[in-house]
Parts: sequence; C-alpha cells; structure tokens
Amino acid sequence: MNLETKWLDDFIALAATRSFSQAAARRFVTQPAFSRRIRALEDSLGLTLVNRTRTPVELTESGQLFLVTARSLVEQLGEVVRHLHHLEGQQGEVLQIAAAHSLALGFFPAWISRLRNEGLNIAARLVATNVGEAVHALRDGSCDLILAYYDPDAALQLDPELFPSLHLAGTQMLPVCAADADGAPRYDIDSGETVPLLAYTAGAFLGRSVNLLLRQRALRSTTVYETAMADSLKTMALQGLGIAWVPRLSVEPELQRGELAICGGEQWQVPLDIRLYRCTLTRKATVRLLWRRLEKGAGQGDGWPPRSAEL
Repeated sequence: MNLETKWLDDFIALAATRSFSQAAARRFVTQPAFSRRIRALEDSLGLTLVNRTRTPVELTESGQLFLVTARSLVEQLGEVVRHLHHLEGQQGEVLQIAAAHSLALGFFPAWISRLRNEGLNIAARLVATNVGEAVHALRDGSCDLILAYYDPDAALQLDPELFPSLHLAGTQMLPVCAADADGAPRYDIDSGETVPLLAYTAGAFLGRSVNLLLRQRALRSTTVYETAMADSLKTMALQGLGIAWVPRLSVEPELQRGELAICGGEQWQVPLDIRLYRCTLTRKATVRLLWRRLEKGAGQGDGWPPRSAEL
C-alpha cells in the first residue's frame, strides 16, 4: 500500500464539503486533479470510499470508517511535525535527506551511525521516496541531500556543476528467488530454460540497468509480475513466484536465513554505485560541514558501508 498524505487531507475535505468542486477549491487544485487523487486513494486501499451517484456525494460505509482513521493519522502526523520542529529549534539545523526506499532501510542507519561514532553528530530527518520525487525535492529546496543509486545513463537528470555527488559505497543488484529445503535456488537462470520473471515496470529507476543486462544476455523468461518497487519484487520472490533483481542490502537478511538464494553466477549481477547529492546553492552550514568531512574520508572503515571516495 502506497498512500500520500495529501490524499488523506483531500478525503477529509471531501467528507466535510460533500462536494468535489468545493473540496477541490478548498485544497487549491482543479476539480479533475482532485477527483484523480480521490480515485488514487481508493485504488491504493482497494476500497470504494465515495458514493458518486448521490448529490451531494456521500461516503460509503467503508468511507465512513476510513474517515476516522484518516483524521487520526493527519492529527498524529501534525503533532509529530510540530514536535520535530521543536527539537530542531533546540538542536540547530536538521538535515532533510531524501533516500530511495531500499537505501533508507538497508544503508542509511549504518552510515549515519558511523558518522556519529566519528564525532559528526548531525541531526537528520529522513524521507523514503522514489527517485523522481527526491530529485524534485532537491531542486525546489525542500530537501538538502539525496541518497540514491547512480545510473550512468540517466545521472538523475541533475547538472553535476549545480548538484555534485560523492560516492559512498558500492553494492550489486542480485538475481534472487525462493530457496528450497536444501537452501538451493528454486530456479536456475544458467540452465537455459524459461524462468518466471518478477520485473520492474517500464521507466523504473532500478529497472533500467537490469533490463539492459537481460537484453544483453538474452534471458529466456516469462514476466509474471511487474512493479516499480524493489521491496515488492522481493516479497513476490519470497512467495516462490519467480526471479527478481534486487539490491543486495535489501535481501541480506533473507539470504542469511536461507529464505532466498542467489540464482546464477556473477555475470548476472549488476553493480550499483551509492551516492550522496547536494545543491551548491544551499546555505546550511551543516551540509557544507558534512560534505567536507565526507571528502576527507568520514564514514569510512572496515565493514559496512564500504570505503567512500570523492568523485
């Protein structure tokens, strides 16, 4: 489930006004755009929340029940944000960092812990998001840094002069599938037989390098599932539905527990470069301090993350 908080506010406004046009005006968007956002909320939940055949519109039974939850979530989020702003006033500058979902879970905690252990006690606010939204946030100044995988073909569509980057670590995209009782992969991509593929949707950031590899090596496969989310592919692989290419740091626990297994040799692995991006126009002293420390080798050492280096 992938919900956007603005959809919750939209739904609350619609419940209050019982009119798509009035709610759209209250939310400062056009009525078609507002209607699409309500529909996106319903699609994400898999529920019909609004009875559109009535005038004024009415909430369905599911909609009435969800309204209570929506209001509670918005109120709790508001309280958390106010609390964080209070902490920011006590601690000084807080770095706003946008990160790819897999990096937010599998890389960021160990990396920020290492920096703190080395004496760089920065306060950070992390937002897990997709690459497109992260780039937009960096451009408009709503975040200070992006933690993302580097794509040499796309390069995040950022001007390197205005948005420089630093290499933090290297990892790989691994072909994985469910393991059998002996811990061996259920599927073998080196066998030459057709295998079920859990694929990235067209345009997915991580999918570009994987799709290039599959074309170059002419993998015989049948796509059984598509999504833009690596974690969703991992979940489907755990169910034994096929082979998925996911970042190593996302599947390390499952590999160690023997729930997933790497299928195929190293020729099927895709190298990944983890980078940190900033905007040279930022005025935050903490960003400049962190950048200088990273250029001098902060966050390095044995183990994870691997040694970083300036590009």
